[in-house]
This record gives sequence, structure tokens and C-alpha cells, in this order.
Amino acid sequence: MDLDALRAALAQRGEPTYRARQVWEWTARGAPGYDAMTNLPARLRDDLAAEVPFSTLAVEHEARSKDGTVKALFRTHDGHPVEAVLMRYRDGRRSICVSSQSGCPLTCTFCATGAMRFGRNLTPSEIVDQALHFRRIEPVDHCVFMGMGEPFLNYEHVVAAARFLPDLGITHRRTTVSTVGWLPGLRRFVDEVAEPIRLALSLHAADPQLRSVLMPVNERYPLDEVLAECRRYAELRHRRVFVEYVLLAGVNDSPAAARALAGVLDRDVFKVNLIPYNPTGRFEGSSRGAIAAFKAVLDRARIPATVRLTRGRDIAAACGQLAAEPRPPQRVLTTTILSTADSAPQS
Repeated sequence: MDLDALRAALAQRGEPTYRARQVWEWTARGAPGYDAMTNLPARLRDDLAAEVPFSTLAVEHEARSKDGTVKALFRTHDGHPVEAVLMRYRDGRRSICVSSQSGCPLTCTFCATGAMRFGRNLTPSEIVDQALHFRRIEPVDHCVFMGMGEPFLNYEHVVAAARFLPDLGITHRRTTVSTVGWLPGLRRFVDEVAEPIRLALSLHAADPQLRSVLMPVNERYPLDEVLAECRRYAELRHRRVFVEYVLLAGVNDSPAAARALAGVLDRDVFKVNLIPYNPTGRFEGSSRGAIAAFKAVLDRARIPATVRLTRGRDIAAACGQLAAEPRPPQRVLTTTILSTADSAPQS
């Protein structure tokens, strides 16, 4: 729902200003279209349907996983692909993963989105319309900005979109923005956002050389500077920062890598989410034994850590798999990367 276009259309007709609020309230509650808005005059509903698209995104395809996860592929008005995911959990949670960009320019090597051609930043309406699509299916209560794109490269639009989510039933405390460590946006987020929106850091290697191989952004914004901003967030907000760590077999899953990770994290500031690698054709995932051994190192260091439950892997909807358009599998040489993981400092 493009609220600016809606307000302009209503003003042109001389409608009272409260009409926009009425339309938005219906939309945020999951109304399927203007026809459902029974407290609007029928002629106005018809006119709006003809002139103001109910969504800024067109649904191109939906895939449904055997675990209940739903992935939607959208197209923007100018043809850019966008994917978002609805995850259903046994405890009743309904969490959505939304994209902030079409594609991503930061080319993390383990992420399928990084292999896409970058399109553009999404508008606040295009971000919120991903959430509204799933709200029309059922009530939702959590949102993560962990889909396509680096949210802090689109800082202003992401923050604007997040501020609409409570109207959909997603409180700020149940909204999480994930960054690879794009420092300008992270600093603004820490300084400017008063709402208790959660912060997550996509880290994946504590050793600088290895992290730069996996995540080229580390060359521009080193991890120690990023962690300093995360600590400042925790100090100001009195909330932990989530650390996302994808486990890649023979690359970043050794006990030495775990000790290196424990060595750079503060147990009172960070909580680690260990993520089993979801295949994108470039690496192999760590074994259960390797994951357990990695977590055991963090446990001994008293760093809070959990192993994330994978959702939607069978429909390429899991973490790191959003790509919109299939890409041919590629392989990387892990032997070079291995040498940096094995030489990571111990703590």
C-alpha cells in the first residue's frame, strides 16, 4: 500500500483526512482489498481500486514447504524480483523474513542473494507490502529484516517500514534488523532509533582474514569497529545483540574458530545463533558432530549460544538461500580458507 499515493488520491477528491487512516487500518488487519472496507462509500472503494494499487508488489510465485514455511516471489512495478518468507513454528509463532533490497551488492560468498544481479533499494511501501501479503494469510507476530539485501544500505526506508509493523501486530521488540556490519547505517541505527528494535550481526568468522574472504565488507569495515558499535547499542538499549554464524564444513567450524569467536564476544552483550548451512551450491554444511563441538566451546566460555532450527530448506527459503532466479552451482576452494581458520587465535 503506497500511503503517499493513497493520500494524494483522497485529497484530490476532497475526502476527509481520516479516510486514509480508515484504509490503512483495514489493510493492516489483513483486508484482502478495498471491497472489504465496509465503512468507506462504495463509489470511493471502486475509485481507489481503479487508481491506487492495493499493493506495490505483484505476486509471481508461491512455494510451500513440508514444514509449513511459505516463500513468495514478488515483482516490483519496474520488474525487480523480491522474495519474502513466512515461517510457522509449533509454539504458535508466525515470523516473517522480509527483504530490504532486490539482490545485494555486498557479495558474501555463502549467500545465494550475493550471486544475484543487484537491482535497487526497496521503498518503505515495498517492504511493508511483503509483510502485508502474509498478514492477509494469517496473523503474524515477528519480523526479521534478514531477506535479500543489507538493511543498513537502505537505512531510512528500513526504519520507516519497521515503524509501520506494530499496526500489523508485530511489536518493535519482536522486530529484528540484521546487518553484515555496514558501519554508517549501524551507527545511525544506534544513535537515532529510539524504538526497542532488535539488532543482529551477521559475523561468520572472527579471524579477520577468513571473514574478509567470506564477507568482503570486512575489508571496508573491520569487525572490531563493528563490534564496538554493537556494544554501544547494548549499553544504550540494555538489550543483547544476536550474532548469526553460518557453519561451513572445513571452513569456519573448527574448535579453533569457535575459540576465536568466543574471544571477541562479551557474554553479557552477545547471543550466538549457530546456523546450519543451507545449500546454495558453494560450500558444504557442517556435520552435527562439528556443530555440537563448536557449541561446546562457546558453552565452556559461557557465551550464550543456540542452534537455529532450519525452516523451508526444501523450497530454498532458508537462511542464505533467497535468490529469486536460479544460478548455476559454483564451488570454492576451501583449502586456502582452511589455513586461515586453523590459524585463528585461541583464547
